[in-house]
Amino acid sequence: MPNGLDLGGVQVHTLFGATFLHRAEHYESFFYWLALGQTVVTVLVFALYAWRGAGFARESAAGPIGTAMLLAMLGVGLVWLVTVPFDVLSLWWQRRYDQATESYAEALFGDWVLLAVKFALLSFAVVVAVGLAKWLPRLWWIPASAVFIGLQVLLLFTTPYLVPDTHRLRNPRLEAAAARIAEREGVKGVPIREETVHTKDPNAFTTGLGPSRRVFVWSSMLDGRFTERQLEVVVAHEYGHQARNHLLKGIAWYALLTVPLAYLIARVARSRGGMREAAAIPLVLLVYVVVGLLVTPVEAAVSRHMEAEADWMALQTTRTPQVTEALWRRIGTTGLSDPSPPTAPYLVFWDHPSLAQRVAMARAWQKRQARGG
Repeated sequence: MPNGLDLGGVQVHTLFGATFLHRAEHYESFFYWLALGQTVVTVLVFALYAWRGAGFARESAAGPIGTAMLLAMLGVGLVWLVTVPFDVLSLWWQRRYDQATESYAEALFGDWVLLAVKFALLSFAVVVAVGLAKWLPRLWWIPASAVFIGLQVLLLFTTPYLVPDTHRLRNPRLEAAAARIAEREGVKGVPIREETVHTKDPNAFTTGLGPSRRVFVWSSMLDGRFTERQLEVVVAHEYGHQARNHLLKGIAWYALLTVPLAYLIARVARSRGGMREAAAIPLVLLVYVVVGLLVTPVEAAVSRHMEAEADWMALQTTRTPQVTEALWRRIGTTGLSDPSPPTAPYLVFWDHPSLAQRVAMARAWQKRQARGG
């Protein structure tokens, strides 16, 4: 993506109208407060668990490793319990604005396979850390970091096989266009699938590693509200992620953060006897949660940059800036997305450029082409 692109100057009131902007801002603002509330409650719950959780270790007869795994499993359960009321409120708000049709049961339990895999990987990570701490009391975090990164690679590889309710695209023209786009962007052979969802929010994503790589388009994008040319831009964007190795770069960023985090956990765990002691697990989980929250703005900034790169690559591939601008406008109106969010929520929560920035990029690309750039 070229340096010095001017991604400002878009008049969102002209693009979307005052009525829509007021509705979208009101809709989005609820999720900002919801995220803030969930953050506060999560930290409080894990602070309480770190304070009182050591008592469970003294009462357990499962041995150090078994007790550590049980305490980690309890921590995962706490995450789920904290998430439940906020997920219910989120779905209630989406249904109120006619943005979702799924039931509350589907929202809470629909992704149980992926949740179970993450649950198992976390439990295994704790077992590895405790086992290594018994062998290397002060340096366990070095080999453990390698194991944690390996588990993240494994999760990336297996995720495409865990996405529910998928099938081939029903539109043969779009499927053929996707194959041409993939070849043009140097990722020929990466399959594209449709995922059936129960929301009106339009979305697509890509995941996987090596032979497991897939692009998924939500059924809400294929219900006739978007033209085929607009969908081709979406497909080019997702294949752009694969072409630019964004998922592997995501693993690299994960590794960059994991090593110092493992060291920090090792230092903190010493106050509870070290990582080899199961009583340290609740405190370790609190550190993990707090650090995860603190690095969220960094992760969001990295993600926004990668998304901008994929946007630029889609423009380079499709060469349809007007179609691209129409796509972002349509995504805004169909998903009730605030095209120009407030600065604080944008910096903390938004892992994509704003719609105003994406429209500005399409216009900047068109201007560069007109100048022969």
